[in-house]
Amino acid sequence: MKRAFVLLLCGLFVGCSGSLKPTEETAGVTVNSATPDQEAAAHTRPLRLFIFDCGRIRFESVAGFGLSETDTAIRELAAPCYIIDHPKGQLLWDAGLPSDLAKSSGWISRGDGVDVALDKTLAQQLEEMDLGFDLDSLEFTAFSHIHWDHVGAANDVSSSYWLVQQGDYKAFLDPIGTSVPAIDPTLLVAMAERPTRVLTGDHDVFGDGRVKLISAYGHTPGHQVLYVDLADYGPVVLSGDLYHFPVSRTNRVVPLFNVDKPATLAAMDRVEALVSESDADFWIQHDLAHFLSQQKAPEFYQ
Repeated sequence: MKRAFVLLLCGLFVGCSGSLKPTEETAGVTVNSATPDQEAAAHTRPLRLFIFDCGRIRFESVAGFGLSETDTAIRELAAPCYIIDHPKGQLLWDAGLPSDLAKSSGWISRGDGVDVALDKTLAQQLEEMDLGFDLDSLEFTAFSHIHWDHVGAANDVSSSYWLVQQGDYKAFLDPIGTSVPAIDPTLLVAMAERPTRVLTGDHDVFGDGRVKLISAYGHTPGHQVLYVDLADYGPVVLSGDLYHFPVSRTNRVVPLFNVDKPATLAAMDRVEALVSESDADFWIQHDLAHFLSQQKAPEFYQ
């Protein structure tokens, strides 16, 4: 049954043939030149972390997540987007479900027990909220990984450097040849137009230690999590798909649609050590109950 579920996920989520090549790859690009006064201001101005509702996913079975049906009663997951507002610019972290889903109302069946729903695209939400930035003015874009439910608004992004780990970058270039499940290359067409910084480990996004991409390979070859040091709230770590459910974290459960189980377990150890050492709050992004308890944009954490 579990094997059938994995094949279902691969069939649903590995969609298109061919490969995409970015127009520019900048492995060591320098951005954001600033005066000493601007640098000082960047260290003192509070960060703001905005959370957006970018869709829901409903599963008939949790077998594909490495769980038995009695391990959890949860069958519905959140698919949030986040924007980190920093004095040097904004970082989009994860992009939720495909924007085209917002053209239909209510739940849409993907087939065989997987349903999805998206009320408003991220672009629509930003336009309505008028926060002073949008998908045409971002400085950086980074996805925890390139599965379809984390890159859904990528084609709406018309600015920014794409910060991507090398393993996911290779899968982006050759989704069939790399055999990574749950990738839909059509959702990443716009990334082919973005200047790209290919990473091979942790990366300090704005250079002041407050927003860091933390490599956590295993779920995909280039999976990463995000560390954000908020002045008032305190540090947080955004999980990507390191875990999907609270019970997954408690029991160190690895999904079946995972490219490297040992690497994922090692990533869990590394990220949990970071959480412990920094006394960070750990947010399981897909945890719907936690997501519903959080304040959403235009409100923010700082």
